[in-house]
Parts: sequence; structure tokens; C-alpha cells
Amino acid sequence: MNKKISIIGGGNLGSAIAEGLINSDFISPADVMITKRKVQTLQTLKERGVTISSDNNEAALFGDVIIIAVKPFQVQEVLLGIKSQLEESRHMLVSVVTGVFIQDIYSIIEKQLPVFRAMPNTAIAIAESMTCICNQLATPEQIKYVEQTFDQLGKTITIDEKLMDAATVLGACGTAYAMRYIRANIQGGIEIGFSASVASLIAAQTVKGAAELLLRNNSHPEQEIDKVTTPKGCTIAGLNEMEHQGFSSSLIKGLTASYKKITTDM
Repeated sequence: MNKKISIIGGGNLGSAIAEGLINSDFISPADVMITKRKVQTLQTLKERGVTISSDNNEAALFGDVIIIAVKPFQVQEVLLGIKSQLEESRHMLVSVVTGVFIQDIYSIIEKQLPVFRAMPNTAIAIAESMTCICNQLATPEQIKYVEQTFDQLGKTITIDEKLMDAATVLGACGTAYAMRYIRANIQGGIEIGFSASVASLIAAQTVKGAAELLLRNNSHPEQEIDKVTTPKGCTIAGLNEMEHQGFSSSLIKGLTASYKKITTDM
């Protein structure tokens, strides 16, 4: 399924998507276009063979797959600007914009073409994103293509659109939650004797390794916890103290607070 991809919005996210796709050899740089008002900031991509432009209509004509990577308040203006170029028999739209529903997009473009929402996280910059995807009017082949596109940037999963807000909290906000845990681990590491740099390395690599155990073994966290907790040992003592101080409950409350915020304010 050879397609050209246009990315409308060359900010941090749009540029990261372009970088990831061409770094993975999923697509030739010649088959990628990215737009931004200040195109001079896209010079590095241009030097790698990507077409850059400040004209969104040019991008709509160029690409078969159009990725919308702008701010939420810009979506209507951008879609109205390119709607005359959109062809139901040719184009797929992929929105990576938070809080914009597929039905919102259809109400603007007034055309029955496949529309996807994709929710990546900031690890997309290093091709380690967790991207959740939903769609309307897409064929199995088109769904597979979009999943393969974002597979170049990490891992993907297709979910119902009603879960996209939850995906934002768990997968996108979740990066910040994980960072806060690592930061606390570093602070604790300093208190028990390590320098900040050494504590940072140990904490980050330990979390990375723990995550890889779950992903590779397809195991439950409790299975991996059992492997390092011995009777009367230091691990269980630490875990129990964390739970006495509300570790799990505070994390769950934080997740639900974020979810409440995104569902009531956006």
C-alpha cells in the first residue's frame, strides 16, 4: 500500500512523526511533505529530502494520507482551508489533535472519507510512543496501514473512540506520572548515598527494564514483583511502607482527577 504522507503542522509532534517515519525507512523522504508557517524551522527535514511548504492546500494535493498535527483551536480553520482538495476515493485523514472528535471533523469537511484519531505521547520523539487509534469509515487495509505507520514510532493499539480521553490520561499524561516516580526515586537515591547523576541512571534504567519485562513476557506486574520480594526482605518492607503512605491510591486518584479534568473542561 504505497502512499504519500502529508503532515499539516510542523511543530514538535508533526516534526517528530516525520523524523520517525523516515528514520525507520517506512517511507521515502520524497514521499513526505510537512507544512508550517515558518518553514525555515523545517530546514533539517528539507535537507533529508522531505518536501516543506507553508501551503496546506499543496500538502492536501500531495498526500494520500493527511496527518493533522495542529493546535485544537486551529483545526477548523485548517480543515476548511483544505476541504475542497479532499477526495473521498483517495484521501485518509489522521488527526493527532487532543479533544477533537471524529464527528467534529466530519461536520467540517462534509465528506465521507476515512478519518482516524491517533493519540501518541512524547516518546514519539525517540520512536517509543504508545499510540492509541480509532477510526470511522476505514477498511481493514486502511486500518492496517495507519497502524503500521505509527508502529514505526513505537507501539499501537486500536480502541473505541469513547476511550480516547482515557487513553490521553493513561498513555500521554502517564509519561509525566512515570517521570514523577523516577524523580522521586532519584531523590531517594541521593538520600541513601548516590550522586544525582548515578541515581538518575539507575532509576531510569530500572524503570525501563521493568517495563520491558512486562512487554516481553506479557506478564502481570504482580508476577514480576513476586520475583524480587522475599520473606522478611527489604523489598516487601519498602513496598508495604509505600502502600501505608497511599502510593497506589494516590496514583489512581491522580489518574481519575486528570480524566475528570479532560472530560469536563475540553
